[in-house]
Amino acid sequence: MGSGLDSLLEALRNSGFNMDGQGGQGNGSGNAGAGGGAGSAGSGGSGSSGPGSSSSGSSGSSSGAGGSRRGSSGGGGRDQMPHIDLAFLDNFRSMSRKRLALVIIIAILIVLALYWWFHPPINIHSRDMWLLIVIFIILPTAFIFWTRSKKYSGDDGVTPSNPAKAKRYKYLLAIPIVIAAIGIVGAITSLSLFPGNAERYSSVLVTDTLEFAEDIHEVNYSEIPIIDGDSAILLGNREMGSIPEYVSQFEISTLYTQINYHQEPVRVSPLNYADLFKWFTNRTTGIPAYALVNMTTQDAEIVRLGDSPIFYSQSEPLARNIDRYVQLKYPFYIFDEKAFEIDEDGHPWWICPVRDYTIGLFGGETISRVVLCDATTGECQDLAVEDVPEWVDRAYPTDLLIKQYNWYGAYHNGWLNSFLGQEGVVQTTPGSDGDPGYNYIAKDDDVWVYTGVTSATADRSIVGFVLINQRTHESHFYAVPGATEESAMASAEGQVQNLRYTSTFPLLINVANQPTYFMALKDAAGLVKMFAMIDIQRYQNVATGNTVAETQRAYENLLATNGVSTGDTGVTADTKETQGVIATMAQAVIEGNSHYYLTLEGDDTIYDVALPGLISIVTYQIGDTIHFTYLEAPGTSPVYELIAANGEVETATGEANDPAANEPPPGQEEAQANESGGDNPAATVGG
Repeated sequence: MGSGLDSLLEALRNSGFNMDGQGGQGNGSGNAGAGGGAGSAGSGGSGSSGPGSSSSGSSGSSSGAGGSRRGSSGGGGRDQMPHIDLAFLDNFRSMSRKRLALVIIIAILIVLALYWWFHPPINIHSRDMWLLIVIFIILPTAFIFWTRSKKYSGDDGVTPSNPAKAKRYKYLLAIPIVIAAIGIVGAITSLSLFPGNAERYSSVLVTDTLEFAEDIHEVNYSEIPIIDGDSAILLGNREMGSIPEYVSQFEISTLYTQINYHQEPVRVSPLNYADLFKWFTNRTTGIPAYALVNMTTQDAEIVRLGDSPIFYSQSEPLARNIDRYVQLKYPFYIFDEKAFEIDEDGHPWWICPVRDYTIGLFGGETISRVVLCDATTGECQDLAVEDVPEWVDRAYPTDLLIKQYNWYGAYHNGWLNSFLGQEGVVQTTPGSDGDPGYNYIAKDDDVWVYTGVTSATADRSIVGFVLINQRTHESHFYAVPGATEESAMASAEGQVQNLRYTSTFPLLINVANQPTYFMALKDAAGLVKMFAMIDIQRYQNVATGNTVAETQRAYENLLATNGVSTGDTGVTADTKETQGVIATMAQAVIEGNSHYYLTLEGDDTIYDVALPGLISIVTYQIGDTIHFTYLEAPGTSPVYELIAANGEVETATGEANDPAANEPPPGQEEAQANESGGDNPAATVGG
């Protein structure tokens, strides 16, 4: 230790630093050489020399036989190098071994305390670790080895040349250089432009292309989340006020992880200590509850944990802080964003994804393992990502999944194509604030991230959308051209512009095999007031309502008006049947679609027959008898089915039932023909 310190001090002296702690204007003292002379102080004075020595008053230095030493300039002159007081370092050479050991122990304790507090991961893929390596290892050692090499090569003009030592320090200088080179090479090989990396980036997330109507089941309105995260926070905070004994001590965290709990979409979030003093007074009893908000019913509750409170949380400042706890327990893991979840028994857990890098040192991020930490006991389970239990809904963070799909969209046709030709280059749609736009869908008892996919130019249309499973990493793409979510949100807001409601980010649902945007409309206070459904492919078709059921009915009527059958969604149960003589009949084109509007004798209702679904309406004229089913609605009532005299039914999709299936029993054919009037054009419907 002593020789190393001497070397450092000598290197600093040879670099021109004043190691004596003296200097300044008017100091002309010098140190005596072997002759024992001592310099005298005085402004502009000259130092005197002892026997056998020579001195120079102008320089303020003295030399004796057998040695020389630089002094400080006299006569108000300035040194060539700045005065930095490093004389205190000389004390280390005269320090006793006990004191030196004590200093080393204190330094080690300080380093350990800093590591405990900041807990950076000890992993070659960690950027934080590389920053510490550069600051505390590469730069200091490179400086020391370089200065020692220069010293013994005789370049300083003071120390005698020693080629062996100079060569040794040159070799030692290669150590920090090699370490730095590893980091630089690792960073370069992480870039997408590095040969072969574009293909690797595009394959981090494997995406299958599926058919929308076949893979996405028709919507069950009792299972879709009708509010967003912001609304869940409002509902949870409002419910917190109903428990006065908690209000002054705790507050609800803003995490609000969306999960499936007993087959229902909910958001859960732990309570936090209100402040440091509240932590101090409650740390022995822990956090007694968490918030749970049902995303379908909008019911919120504060779930009390009884004998199993939360001791490990993000609001814990010391050892039980969940970030510090799991990082120190697994020092070589790089953890991604943690999530709070509950299992099927309602017990709280922390889901801690472990990040892995598959391209170079810093590229191709993915999740390789997941650490499940019991929020009550702190017990941990270290599992491979494919082995996590099914109740876990968020093994892969949302932002990481969005990033991985954008890698696929950018690089699946090569790196050069990603910014030059851009053939087939796509990206996820942004939200209204410019950040990635996404929402969550419950499917197969898992939580899937939904986002639209648009072209590289980010126009106002989508080429399809993607669903990504947060537990299994499955990714499905559906080619459905239409409007972006932002365009749909603006269309919904325009429908109620007089109320100045704002739209949530849409959910994707299946209504009568039609991809449909569903969203909530909120007032200025952030409370949900209305709902909207929008046809993705024709986003000017907007249906709104004060309830989900009312919105559903209005939207299905809208689909029927545009010639879309609502199939098994329950609309046919609400249809009515009528028959009569056509009194008036007129044709109009609405938003590019042809419609026939007619009334019946003795009936003031205006019936809307949409083309091309009910194409046989063109065979009817005023005075003809017509038989059909319809959906009763204000204004105009959309016709759902045309029924021919022979019983054949033509639905709004343009599909006619098999005549044989509706063929009358033997003996009734003649009577049925007489009822049809023989020459009635309706008798030829579908033929």
